[in-house]
Amino acid sequence: MEYHRPVLFHESVDALAIKPDGVYVDVTFGGGGHSSLIVSRLTTGKLFSFDQDRDAEEQSKKIDSPAFQFVRANFRDLKKYLRLYGAKQVDGILADLGVSSHQFNVPERGFSTRFEGPLDMRMNAEAGTTAEEILQTYSEEQLHRIFGIYGEVKNAKTLARTIVEKRARKSFETIGEFKQAISSCTPKGKENKYLAQVFQALRIEVNDEMKALEEMLEQAAEVLKPGGRLVVISYHSLEDRLVKNFIAKGKFFGEVEKDLYGNEIKPLEAVNRKPIVPSEQELLENSRSRSAKLRIAEKK
Repeated sequence: MEYHRPVLFHESVDALAIKPDGVYVDVTFGGGGHSSLIVSRLTTGKLFSFDQDRDAEEQSKKIDSPAFQFVRANFRDLKKYLRLYGAKQVDGILADLGVSSHQFNVPERGFSTRFEGPLDMRMNAEAGTTAEEILQTYSEEQLHRIFGIYGEVKNAKTLARTIVEKRARKSFETIGEFKQAISSCTPKGKENKYLAQVFQALRIEVNDEMKALEEMLEQAAEVLKPGGRLVVISYHSLEDRLVKNFIAKGKFFGEVEKDLYGNEIKPLEAVNRKPIVPSEQELLENSRSRSAKLRIAEKK
């Protein structure tokens, strides 16, 4: 089985406007598709690829090039690790957010509603809190918040109450047990969409994805050279909103700040006004691409 099929593959790498002697960062190595293509366009340049997943680290061994350096770390530590490798400024940064096909297709990772497996969902399977721990320990209010905000689940309040009531009688350790416990909240005929929203909310919370994304974007703006490119592919509205706001305003909430002369104070300038979305052909070939949005920005 294919490890991971990158979405908007050529569009995203082309958007980096790669210089053969440039320094680039792929903050989401995954299956290494983007990284392989970037490396093929470098001569004396360098690519640093980040991923916290052990399976991704194994995949990275397939790229045999002096231009390539794998970094086993969360992209929220971008600046720290680049400094460690002596790369103070870079020419381009690519982020393909979300979960790799491989992570979805391995039942024991617990990302997919299609398989039976543990309630895990950690991007780094060796550290952090699992989905099971969240479901067993979070208060009704905390659960209501994550399902409402991160999953945009319509009956988030009822769902949270149901989880708290059911776990008092019996803990759930597997995906099957959890699905059974919340079956009364799951709308008939819309089970797949509903469970996808619930699982998305849990995954975001488990991996602290929103905060990590904010930290990465702020650091990306710092380490990019003037004229350097930031290229981000997002898969749901929460991620896309953060990326869009940061490019447009230099911050995640509120209005853009201005100096005494009325000039906007922000580090990046949007290259494309509207996000680039997959072609009809790509949508037919890869259903996971349907919600993807590609945004490109340039450091001022």
